[in-house]
Amino acid sequence: MGNIWWIVLLCIIGLLVILFFTFVPVGLWVSSLAANVKVSIFNMIGMRLRRVKPAKIVMPLIKARKAGLDMAVNQLEAHYLAGGNVDNVVNALIASERAGIELKFEKAAAIDLAGRNVLEAVKMSVNPKVIETPNVSAVAKDGIELLVKARVTVRADLERLVGGAGEATILARIGEGIVTTVGSANSHKEVLENPDDISKRVLSKGLDSGTAFEILSIDIADIDVGRNIGAQLQSLQAEADKNIAQAKAEERRAMAVAKEQEMRAYVVEAEAEVPKAMAYALREGKIGVMDYYELQNLKADTEMRETIGGKGGEKETLD
Repeated sequence: MGNIWWIVLLCIIGLLVILFFTFVPVGLWVSSLAANVKVSIFNMIGMRLRRVKPAKIVMPLIKARKAGLDMAVNQLEAHYLAGGNVDNVVNALIASERAGIELKFEKAAAIDLAGRNVLEAVKMSVNPKVIETPNVSAVAKDGIELLVKARVTVRADLERLVGGAGEATILARIGEGIVTTVGSANSHKEVLENPDDISKRVLSKGLDSGTAFEILSIDIADIDVGRNIGAQLQSLQAEADKNIAQAKAEERRAMAVAKEQEMRAYVVEAEAEVPKAMAYALREGKIGVMDYYELQNLKADTEMRETIGGKGGEKETLD
């Protein structure tokens, strides 16, 4: 019975030892002591209680101390709790210190919390980035379209990285500047002869204001001649003028047809009044019956002559 109690006691002690080494990062504490970074074991236990992974704080701290940077545990832990990338911020500070760029921890943490890659920004400050614009369509005053492609060399401005506009704004402004510069040229040949004029004019506009970048240079990579926009517009205008003229002519024809039909209606209306007038004249005795018959005979004779004349005309036509 006594052996069973000893076995149970040993199991309990083993379980407590396992829980201790699981909850208390002894190995990480030993590593910090070996690197001469003073982080107490109780501080690491407090990190566990605050749901902070000690390795996410201690390892970047060791890296920073070895690089000669003075950082406090509370700074890194506060940045981690705020949702930041502690390791990325420390790497950015080390890179900026090696490159001679002044960058404080608060600034780097703010850039990181703003959603930007602070390490990539530091690298871009040291090694500028080249952005290639898509083909920008611009039309000179002579109506010829030019397709311009430019390469823009930019450097990240760490002071304006928080709240500054991104690459999309740079590309949009450069495209606007290209369209304006080409559009002010009298001929597309002037642009083809001096493509550097585009770079000079666009660069002088200060397009990097309010952005997170500093534009170092704008180089025209390619210019292609596109469509003759002026000729197309003139052709479309001529077609539109023709359609308008046809519409107006059709309107006048329709009005003439309507007027003719209206006049015919007046004639039919007037002819309908003739029998009434004849009847009224007979009743009033203004004409006699013989006069009426003479009118009828005259009418019949006229119709016969018209009929004979029509048949004769047809016969002559057949001959």
